Amino acid sequence: MTEQSSDLTFIKSSRKRRIAAFLIDHFVMTFLMVLIVFIALGPNFMDENNPSKMMTTILLVMIPSFLLYFAKDSLKGISVGKWIMGIMVRDENNQNEIPSFGRLFLRNLFIIIWPVEFIVLATNDKKKRLGDQIAKNVVVKNPNKPTKLPRILALIGVGVTFSVFVFLFAGSAMKNSDAYKVATKEIELNKEIIAETGGIKGYGMMPTGNVSISNGQGQAQLEIKVLGNKKDLNVSVYLEKEPNAEWKLIEIQK
Repeated sequence: MTEQSSDLTFIKSSRKRRIAAFLIDHFVMTFLMVLIVFIALGPNFMDENNPSKMMTTILLVMIPSFLLYFAKDSLKGISVGKWIMGIMVRDENNQNEIPSFGRLFLRNLFIIIWPVEFIVLATNDKKKRLGDQIAKNVVVKNPNKPTKLPRILALIGVGVTFSVFVFLFAGSAMKNSDAYKVATKEIELNKEIIAETGGIKGYGMMPTGNVSISNGQGQAQLEIKVLGNKKDLNVSVYLEKEPNAEWKLIEIQK
């Protein structure tokens, strides 16, 4: 369906493009929220034994993050996902006009009930979700959208950035944990590992596994690559922690 205006002719966006744009936006905004939360908690958050402090920090970060999420279309009616998919938000009565910040914000408040919004978008003859109908907006194809290449590169860039962040930050946080420090100390005291590696000269870039602490009691399962003079070795270390006590080695396997 083509909408006529005094200056330009706009074509309503397909449901597929809108859903794809929503998923990209959700991914990007969630990534930013998680990034800010992790930065606020710091690299030693795995050893934090104050749940109320962690929850307060998370809430203080999440509130402005959600406000940013609801304002994601504020720049010319185009979010990251909409830019990649080549669509934009416009006033339903005058599609040459960008809706006000308040209307764009109101429109996105309905994302809170996103399952309902998906159903309404999928079944509405005018291809509008509730947020569009309440704020009197319409989503159309962007006649000035960039060529496919920069949009595809932007999409790939978002995915790569997220993957690198998860790898580096999660690994860094684990390396800064007390559990990892105890694990490497126990490895260096293990005569079998020293003999098999020919002497330890270092450790792999990023350990894998998990560290969990609740009410001072913790469990850790770490996979650590030991770099040796003769050969490298992958070592599994399991540790436990009692309240107000240090991490204790339970099992070590190579």
